[in-house]
Amino acid sequence: MIAANLLSQTIIPLKTSDSGEEALSTMSDFYVKHLPIVNNKQLLGLISEDDILAHDVAEPVGSFQLSMKRPYVKNDDHIFELMRIMSEFNLTVIPVVDHEDNYLGLVSQDDLLRFFAGIGSFTEPGSIIVLEMSKRDYSLSEIARIVESENAAVLSSFITTNLDSTKIDVTIKVNRQDIQSIIATFNRYDYQIKASFQETEYFETLRERYDSLMSYLNI
Repeated sequence: MIAANLLSQTIIPLKTSDSGEEALSTMSDFYVKHLPIVNNKQLLGLISEDDILAHDVAEPVGSFQLSMKRPYVKNDDHIFELMRIMSEFNLTVIPVVDHEDNYLGLVSQDDLLRFFAGIGSFTEPGSIIVLEMSKRDYSLSEIARIVESENAAVLSSFITTNLDSTKIDVTIKVNRQDIQSIIATFNRYDYQIKASFQETEYFETLRERYDSLMSYLNI
């Protein structure tokens, strides 16, 4: 998946003549805190809500000093590169340009969430297991082999690291609701199970917490 496949169809960029007030209104409408400023097809920069509030909002955004460099991705950049830059600059949107630096559109946090929510490994029923291990012991092929030995399959996986630790968390999703035998096999191979979630139970717990919160707010 590349950036060009995730372009927003609704959020339009700012023009240099747009006022700070108009920019804030657009941000509010789309629940974002950043917007690109574009002159014809040229990406001039990315303005933040804080940039606008530091100036007279009645003035055009083209006259504002921008706090950031010009973060963007190319249209054929992989989604992981897009996520890296969004995380590095703490962005709610990121502009996308072609190889001639022409502005093509933007990708928002909502676009990313919709993409990940729609891919098969998230929508297919299953369960989640979190393993804790040292970085040097990590082997996805061995983890997959253990899961497959119990007639199941790994649908997706990701690693959470801590720069101050030699430990990592490996989160896997498997295509089974009943995972007791899988957990037992991991234990037999001396893997440390940090957490496990059967999705039906997990979502029922989230629903109960949500209902409790709504009841509390209605008091």
